[in-house]
Amino acid sequence: MKREYQRRHSRWYEILLLGLSIHVLVGLPLVIMLPSLERWGWGFWHYLPDVRSNTLIAIGLAFMATALTLRRMSRFPGAQLAANIMPTVTFAFLIAVALLLFTREGYTRQVLFGGYLVSLVWFYLGYFISRRFRKPKLALVPFGEVRQLIGTRRADIRLLELPDLEKMRVDGVVADLRAQDLPAEWEMFLARCTLSHIPVYHVRQVAESLSGRVKIDHLSENEFGSLLPSLFYVGFKRVIDFVGALLLLPILLPVMLVIATAIKLDSKGPVFFLQPRMGYRARPFLMYKFRSMYHDMSGEDFTISEDDPRITRVGRVIRKYRLDELPQIFNILKSEMSFIGPRPESVALSEWYEVDVPFFSYRHVVRPGITGWAQVEQGYAAQVKGMVKKLQYDFYYIKHFSLWLDVLIILKTVRILFTGFGAR
Repeated sequence: MKREYQRRHSRWYEILLLGLSIHVLVGLPLVIMLPSLERWGWGFWHYLPDVRSNTLIAIGLAFMATALTLRRMSRFPGAQLAANIMPTVTFAFLIAVALLLFTREGYTRQVLFGGYLVSLVWFYLGYFISRRFRKPKLALVPFGEVRQLIGTRRADIRLLELPDLEKMRVDGVVADLRAQDLPAEWEMFLARCTLSHIPVYHVRQVAESLSGRVKIDHLSENEFGSLLPSLFYVGFKRVIDFVGALLLLPILLPVMLVIATAIKLDSKGPVFFLQPRMGYRARPFLMYKFRSMYHDMSGEDFTISEDDPRITRVGRVIRKYRLDELPQIFNILKSEMSFIGPRPESVALSEWYEVDVPFFSYRHVVRPGITGWAQVEQGYAAQVKGMVKKLQYDFYYIKHFSLWLDVLIILKTVRILFTGFGAR
């Protein structure tokens, strides 16, 4: 008997198009009209001098940049959109104001600020209204590796007992398409789902999207190819890193001077800690950090725990808030590092991991960073077991190497700086 099933709601790209359409057709007019009507009154569109038109264009560009950024970031696991709305909207409007000031174009502050407030309200309302659609409802075919998904909080998981959805409406069906014990009746069930336009996902694909990690026990040639980062973005990111480091240097130098003085007063030894690290394309380089340990105490190449007796009083503070990493801005200027990327390991540890961790050297396909996806998701890891998980995060970053993922990492890093979570 032929069965037809129904999805719970549209596919992700249909929701994407619908969301963008609502932003353009409803949200954009609202953020432009409401503050304009309050300041200039009804019929303001009949008289648009440069000051008014510049203001409206700035609001529109900031609003659409926010909508696109939040939409792109929502694809990544653990995006925490509610926490990212205010900083994203704020940053977009600050960029708009900076461009107006740089070009010396006039604008109306009251209207621009009103557009900022209306944008905040719009995106928060959209977030709370659409929450029920963001958690996918998935049905699992009970063979192979699918049981690893049971218990995740990022999806509504239902384990099927029979090859039939009955009246259940789901967003997709997950199966281990490489399972050797997949019966014929379940294969027919997957075919019926496909004919009913219900997506059928391979378990690895779903596990990656929910966990933010790429498994590394086996990689085929196609997966190696998909992990190659965009060469265009590699070059673009290098320019952004260099320009950003130059702009930040005058601001950071006074802060670094204060930290250096505190380190010198706290304990004997040099201010900086220089260590050979494995870098871009497996080329060793000398990484700069503020010294956070006593100079005359020996031990492992990595931190044993947060209670490591080698850490100084000042060291505990600067490590908690990542201030010991500030001198790496000079590594960025020298093109040895990036602001965002896999954390560089010492040469000694790298040689150790090369033996015990499969595909470890592949993380060197992009420049190492001061912060990265593994750092904001996992924190510090030194032992092999923790390094395997960290490497899975690094592979996810390389596979999804993009501006949007970098923006998400920046927002998560800012939260870490204020909370101390994830510090190693």
